[in-house]
Amino acid sequence: MKKKNTHPLITGTLILTLTGLASRFIGFFYKIFLSRTIGAEGIGIYQMIFPIYGVCYAFTTAGVEIAISRFISGEMAKGKKEWARSILWIGLSMSLSLSFLTTFLVYTYADFIAIHLLHEARCGNLLRIMSVTVSFGACHSCISGYYYGLQRTAVPASAQLFEQLVRVAAVYIIYQVGLEEGKNLSPAAAVIGLVLGEFASMLFGLFALSSESLRNPKEKRGNFPVRAFAGRMFLEAAPVSANRVCMNLLGSAEAILLPLTLQQYGLTVERALSVYGTLTGMAMAFIQFPSVLTNAVSVMLLSSVSESQAAGNQNQIARTIRKTISLCLPLGIACTLFFLLAGKFVGRFFFKSEMAGDFIITLAWICPFLYLNSTLHSILNGLGKTASGFINNLIGIMIRIFFILACVPKVGVQGYLWGILANQLFVSILNINALKEERKFS
Repeated sequence: MKKKNTHPLITGTLILTLTGLASRFIGFFYKIFLSRTIGAEGIGIYQMIFPIYGVCYAFTTAGVEIAISRFISGEMAKGKKEWARSILWIGLSMSLSLSFLTTFLVYTYADFIAIHLLHEARCGNLLRIMSVTVSFGACHSCISGYYYGLQRTAVPASAQLFEQLVRVAAVYIIYQVGLEEGKNLSPAAAVIGLVLGEFASMLFGLFALSSESLRNPKEKRGNFPVRAFAGRMFLEAAPVSANRVCMNLLGSAEAILLPLTLQQYGLTVERALSVYGTLTGMAMAFIQFPSVLTNAVSVMLLSSVSESQAAGNQNQIARTIRKTISLCLPLGIACTLFFLLAGKFVGRFFFKSEMAGDFIITLAWICPFLYLNSTLHSILNGLGKTASGFINNLIGIMIRIFFILACVPKVGVQGYLWGILANQLFVSILNINALKEERKFS
C-alpha cells in the first residue's frame, strides 16, 4: 500500500512553528534579560531605531523576497524547477544593489535622522551600527524567499534559529565583559547583537546554497529569459516595496509621535521613553509570542496560494482560506482569555513591572484580530492583490495615528491602546471583504 505524503503546507508550517517556538522562547527571555540590564528607558531608545530599520528592509528586500517566492512557486507549478536558482540571482542583484545604497545613506546621515526625525540624539550611534546589517539582512531574506518558494522551510527556519542564538550569545558575552570592566550593558550592545545575528544567518543561507550546488553540479537551467524575468520581478517587487516603505514611514511617524504626545500628556522625556519601552519591548513581546504559529502559516500560505493560483485551482484556494480562519480565530480567543487572567502575574513575574501587566491585559483583546490579519494579508499577497493589502493596512495605521494625536495627549497611553484595538478590528473586516470580493471563499 502506497504511503500518503504529507502536504507541503502542513510540513512547512510544522517546521516553521517548531523552530519559531524555539526562537521566540529564546527571544522572550532575551527581552527579559534586556529589561533587567538596560532598563525600560534603554529598551525605549533601542526600540526607536526599528521603524528606521523597517524602512530599510522594506526598501531593499520586502518586495524582492515576495517576488522570488511567488515566481519560484509559479515556475514549480509549471514543472520548471531548474529556473529557481536563476530567479534567486536576479532577486539578489536587485536587493543587494539597493541595500549598499541604503547602508551608505543611513550611516552618513545617522545623526540627522536621530536628532531631526526621531528627536532622540542617543539613537545616532545605534543607527550607524544598525546600517551595517541591511546588506546581511537583504541576502538572508532573498535566500529565505528562494526556499519558501520551493516549500523547503528547513533552511530558513534553521537560519532564523541560528540568528537568534548568535544574537543572544553575542550580547551576553558583551555583558559579561562589561561586568569585568565595571560597565553596564548599553542599547548599542543589543544593536551589535542584531548585526552579528543577521551576519550569521546570511552565512548559514550561503552555506546551504553552496551545499546544494555541490549535490547538483550538473543541473541544467535551460534557456532562461533573464531580461524578461528581471522586468517581471521588478514590476512585482516595486509596488510591494513602495507599499512597505510607505507603511514603515507611517510606522516611524507613529513611533516618534507616541513619546512626544506622552510628554504632552505630562510625562517627562525619561518617563515617556520608559512607557514606550515597556509597551513595545515588553508587553507586545508577550502578546505576539503565540503568533509564531500564525506567522509560520503566513509564510507557507504565500507560496501555497501562489502555486494554486498558477495551477488555476480556485477550490483549493477557498479551502485554504477557510481552514486558515478556523485556525486563527480559536487560537486568538484562547490567548485573549489567558492574557486577561494571567496578564498581571506575567508583568510582575517576568518583567517586574506592574505597567507591563496592565498593558498585557488591555492588549489581550487584539489577539484574535492580530493573528488573523497576518495570515489574511499573506493570502492577499499570494494572490497578487498587494494593493488591497496595502490599502487595508494603510487605513489601519492611520487609525492608530489618529488615536495618538487625538487621545494620547488627553488620556495618556490608554488612548493608544484603544487605537491598536480599533486598528486590528477594522483591518480584519477589510481583509475578509477583500477576499470575498475576489470570490475566493464564501
